[in-house]
Amino acid sequence: MAYIITEPCIGTKDSACVDVCPVDCIHPRKDEGDFEAETQLYIHPDECIDCGACVPACPVEAIFALDEVPEKWKTYIEINAKHFQK
Repeated sequence: MAYIITEPCIGTKDSACVDVCPVDCIHPRKDEGDFEAETQLYIHPDECIDCGACVPACPVEAIFALDEVPEKWKTYIEINAKHFQK
């Protein structure tokens, strides 16, 4: 299981979650070339260790455990996965 970043992140990209992630699985980071072009941040499903440190760090409550994603934002499960299939 991994965590999913959902709609409230769009346009926010606060990146407090990036700072607390112990395995650097949240992208793009501010030092990555595609940071400005992306509308939100994404959690790499294969790199996430399910520690949940990112959840309380998010100021807009956009991050959920895979099985706790609200129904209205379930599409973000696929959106997050597709981001890393590029």
